[in-house]
Amino acid sequence: MPATPHLLSRTDARRIAVQAQLLARPRPGGLGAVVRGVSLVQLEPTAAIAPSADLVLWSRLGAAYDPTHLRAALDEQRLVEIGGFVRPLEDVVLLQAEMAVWPGPEPRRAWQVELAEWLGANDASRREVLALLRSDGPLPASELPDTCARPWRSSGWNDSRNLRMLLEVLVRRGEVAVAGYEGRERLWDLAERVYPEVPVPPLAEARRERAVRRLASLGIARPGGPQDPGEPIDLRDVGEPAVVEGLRGSWRVDPSWIGRPFAGRTALLSPFDRLIKDRRRLSEVFDFDYLLEMYKPAAQRRWGYYALPVLHGDRLVGKLDAQADRDTGVLRVQALHRDVPFTATMDAAVEAEVAALAGWLGLEVEGPG
Repeated sequence: MPATPHLLSRTDARRIAVQAQLLARPRPGGLGAVVRGVSLVQLEPTAAIAPSADLVLWSRLGAAYDPTHLRAALDEQRLVEIGGFVRPLEDVVLLQAEMAVWPGPEPRRAWQVELAEWLGANDASRREVLALLRSDGPLPASELPDTCARPWRSSGWNDSRNLRMLLEVLVRRGEVAVAGYEGRERLWDLAERVYPEVPVPPLAEARRERAVRRLASLGIARPGGPQDPGEPIDLRDVGEPAVVEGLRGSWRVDPSWIGRPFAGRTALLSPFDRLIKDRRRLSEVFDFDYLLEMYKPAAQRRWGYYALPVLHGDRLVGKLDAQADRDTGVLRVQALHRDVPFTATMDAAVEAEVAALAGWLGLEVEGPG
């Protein structure tokens, strides 16, 4: 018999989402707890203020977070990087179930067939890279040869980046893994020397467990999407059904988040933060309009090159347009765009969070409040 849907207000839904993403009080206990809680952290290098992964972790941990902690965790393989996302080590076995059926189970799509054909045409290069890693790894890409017989062709910026794309394909196949960093360069090694040796579950079981973990990290989500490049999993069969007051359609909710006492706080979020990544949920549940504008011409930007969404309690209330100028030692605030009228308490809370961000960066605040 189908479960009776939970009846949730929008406030309920917002609080579930905020708590699931570890953005309420109390703060989580450490780096590992954050990565497990948010499920995955995107490594996006734009550093107008700080790299996105560092902003995501600082938003949760505050001044206790040091970027060297993330680098150390990756170098020591307490956390792993797969496909440009930092993940808990225990998630690797679930992804290995996908790797085992690369480029995907039958029936395969045209792009999957084409990818397999491209790798087949470059099998000699693949074998050469694997042999070098076996004998001399871990190695940076700069010490690996590009001997691809068929170049990579795309309509984007990866065109002709043969070795880069080859390594990414070998990661998806489970043959190669990121073993740490040397400066800014990734170190590549055989996956068998990086990933733990544990039994790989069947694909269906692994996909279900990934969906369970994804919903736990989101709290509440639409059952069918949107699909996330880091988590291409639908949520139709996990959690419990829910209806959100004033919104059409159905939702899935992790029932462990329902009814928890809520103690909100103020936070400045990365443009790539998972709380805001689902634009439909952002609009429906939070009534918040946001778009990362760094790819727009300056004259067309409403909020700024790298504006940070501002969370206050269970509401997204504005965007902070700021930039870290390390040459002059300042966090330059261009504007604070208030989506709602701010009370004196909200102004003080946001000002304190901006000061905390500047302090964490080792900068002084300069600009309007």
